[in-house]
Amino acid sequence: MTSAATATSLASMLLETLLPLGKVDPGLRAPEIPLDLSSVATNARLLDEIGYDGMVVEETKDDPFVIMALAAQATERLKIATSVAIAFPRSPTVTAMSAWTLQKLSKGRFTLGLGTQVKAHIERRFGMPASPAGPWIREYIQAVRAVWDCWQTGAKLDVRGPHYNINLMVPLFNPGPIEHPRIPIQLAAVNPVMSQVVGEVADGLRAHPVCTPSYIEKVMLPAVRAGAAKAGRSLDGFQVCMKPLVATAATEEELVPKVRDTRARISFYASTPQYRAAFDHLGLGALADELKLLSRAQRWEEMPRFIDDKILETFVTIGTYDQIAKKLVDRYAGVVTHCEFSIPVTKPADKERLRELAKTIQSESLARAQAAIAG
Repeated sequence: MTSAATATSLASMLLETLLPLGKVDPGLRAPEIPLDLSSVATNARLLDEIGYDGMVVEETKDDPFVIMALAAQATERLKIATSVAIAFPRSPTVTAMSAWTLQKLSKGRFTLGLGTQVKAHIERRFGMPASPAGPWIREYIQAVRAVWDCWQTGAKLDVRGPHYNINLMVPLFNPGPIEHPRIPIQLAAVNPVMSQVVGEVADGLRAHPVCTPSYIEKVMLPAVRAGAAKAGRSLDGFQVCMKPLVATAATEEELVPKVRDTRARISFYASTPQYRAAFDHLGLGALADELKLLSRAQRWEEMPRFIDDKILETFVTIGTYDQIAKKLVDRYAGVVTHCEFSIPVTKPADKERLRELAKTIQSESLARAQAAIAG
């Protein structure tokens, strides 16, 4: 993290968002609003004007690096980040090049957020052999940084490991040094093993939406600190980024379908073995087992009824627009430095409402989160 970024992060809990504005993935149902690529620049400028710290993009249906380029070109202050790009289908050198290009275009505003994906997707969606994710991503990030170091300083490129042997960089393919070579790397995690790897090699943690504040504080952050200690690294300026599960709307009536969708989403996450630890932490392992069986039988519409109101409120921040900012601050300010949140903007009044929500959330000091990170 640059010194300027560190100074900013000391001021307030920082706000970022995916596009389209107000997007909440409903889990079992199709998203209400698809991403309109032609609107990326307009929305990025809007976020810049409102005062958002950053805009992030996930890798689901569109190439995140292309979307980040559109946002970078349209703005001057807004930070941009992949949240997250899938690492393993790309070679470290390809990822290094994409990030280097975006860092040049944005003049130092880019953060590389990476995720590992689960075995089935690595093998059956990307057509690659899978390997244990922890050691693989550790080597991957070290390789990306080695390529950057070669380009910036002329250091000899000599990556040797179980997954990568990278030692060739001829002048034709060397983009050379850039003005802002320090590109932060954030890593998605849920389980303690991956959280420890984050502490070893990354500049920030991107926690999955199922990670409650208690889970982050009592399970993930101790693992991050253990990883940092193992690697002899400082956690000064370390970031914890979160896309909370949120159900919000202008009125109580409009809130009803939002709550329904988040109930479905939790049931889907609970059925996923990779997220089991977050549910075990709350004593919900038996629920996860039952939902896993329903998921395997593709009985999707039966699953949400297993999420009672107590479970719902444990995972989801629920409230109308005039309530939601304070609720997010109360829930996450103690462990999170960056919070993803927005509402749809379809008229001028929505823009002003979002401006006020952003102001409220970003007025919260980061002191509690930084204390939790440091332990």
